[in-house]
Amino acid sequence: MKTKALFIFLNLSLAFGQFGYPVEDFFGGGIGYSPMYISLDSIPGASELQELGLRTEDFDSPFIIHGGEGFAHVTGKWRVGGYAGLGASSISTIPSIIVYIDSNNTPGFQAGEESSSYTADYSPTIDAKFSIALGAASVEYVMPVLQDLEISGGALMGLARVTIAIEQQGGTPKWGTSFENVYGDYINGTLYVPVTDLNDQTLRPDAVPSLLRDVSATFFNFQPYVAMKWQFLERMGLRISVGFNKGTIGNGSWKLNGRTLIGDSPVAAIQGVTFRTMLYIGL
Repeated sequence: MKTKALFIFLNLSLAFGQFGYPVEDFFGGGIGYSPMYISLDSIPGASELQELGLRTEDFDSPFIIHGGEGFAHVTGKWRVGGYAGLGASSISTIPSIIVYIDSNNTPGFQAGEESSSYTADYSPTIDAKFSIALGAASVEYVMPVLQDLEISGGALMGLARVTIAIEQQGGTPKWGTSFENVYGDYINGTLYVPVTDLNDQTLRPDAVPSLLRDVSATFFNFQPYVAMKWQFLERMGLRISVGFNKGTIGNGSWKLNGRTLIGDSPVAAIQGVTFRTMLYIGL
């Protein structure tokens, strides 16, 4: 009977000891690999990509950002940290082709123009790559639950960059031709361009096996979240967070090839529910 009573007393002491987690200031920190999964509401430029024959629904969903995260206590129950990561997803297609003779010099195919199905082996490949780079600082308030279990609420705030790269390839690229000038021959500091009319002021590039363009934008990103931290070893633990990402790209903020602003580019949103997991080393 005494042994049974002692056993019950020890178990109760251990149980209440877990809930007796001290509420005074505590210190520590950690760092680790932290993939972020985002269920994006939409992909910017999706309708334009579909007009190229691409299936935007084939982009990774959820979209994954591979990154690293760190955190440290500063005072009381307040914790600060940082996150940096990069994610990308690609889609591609080979369209069926009909060639036609532009007999009336009108842009686009017109009914009645002579046409034929293309059956050769040189159909172009169209590729699109969607990527997000993110760097942010975090601040959160910690609420201890058990001795090795914490719940916290906070937010990630920082800058992000989204890029959409489109490549249309219709031939086999070679190293030497990759550096050729597409307008003409560069000789002794002067570019010689062939034309059919010397009065024609329009310069047209030659046919190239591949054409690559990208549009990109930088924006402020905000992500409130709730996190759970479980210290299952003395110097290692698991951290899981759920939140909602919100980033807005303003009108006219997109750039072509990272240089030229596109004045009529529309407003776009990078938003959706997020889920992060982190296996960290630290306290």
